[in-house]
Amino acid sequence: MTSSLPTDFLGRIIYLITNYGSSFLRGAGVTIAIAVVGTVIGCLIGFVVGITQTIPIHANDSKLKKFLLKIVNAILKIYVEVFRGTPMIVQAMFIYYGALMYLQISMGMWIAAFFIVSINTGAYMAETVRGGIISVDLGQTEGAKAIGMNHFQTMLYVVFPQTLRNIIPQIGNNLIINIKDSSVLSVIGTVELFYAAKQTAGAFYWYFESMTVAMLVYLAMTLITSFLLRKWEKKLDGAASFDLATTDTLAHTSGLLRGPTRRNGGHRHGR
Repeated sequence: MTSSLPTDFLGRIIYLITNYGSSFLRGAGVTIAIAVVGTVIGCLIGFVVGITQTIPIHANDSKLKKFLLKIVNAILKIYVEVFRGTPMIVQAMFIYYGALMYLQISMGMWIAAFFIVSINTGAYMAETVRGGIISVDLGQTEGAKAIGMNHFQTMLYVVFPQTLRNIIPQIGNNLIINIKDSSVLSVIGTVELFYAAKQTAGAFYWYFESMTVAMLVYLAMTLITSFLLRKWEKKLDGAASFDLATTDTLAHTSGLLRGPTRRNGGHRHGR
């Protein structure tokens, strides 16, 4: 049987796709699931952390509030700096084996993968959200508070919608990064695409060919994800032209006023 195996590069690629394509596809499915769930949970963590870090401390606030906010912000800052300053592969081994050795917690493949990717993404998203909130013009916050909104209402109805629109590209970028970086989870036994490629390569010692197939699958996933994210961003931008919505029919002139019709059937265009 060994003698019938292809010896050329293209033949080996075709052989791997034909005979082990299902393994690559299952690994790709696991990769997508981990990336999507990890990004969604990570964004939620980032929103909570980022919003908490931007809670203002006023001079007339109670000492207890000032103390608690300082403690919470210090803890959150440590969390963000640690997970942004260390590689995910180290975090995966530290959390997975540390939880097993010192806490007697044996994480399953899915729980470990979701947890590690989520908290790593959350650290990056926290800074993105914080920066997005700060980027919103301060005058809008002051205007909201001037009409009686509290901090929560101002964030929910005024600041957060604008922040979300501004950080959507970064959310998409984190999703693409997680599709690729989920490969490091193979060190804790997560059977994703890279793990499947390693298993296939080990069966025939075709490491170059197996990684070529894996690279093409990763590239396809990231390109499709980028295309869908661009479509989503374009949809959120709205139509290129639109009419101003208003209840004042005198002010709502778009589509209502027309120039006088000429006798020859032509129209005079208004200014």
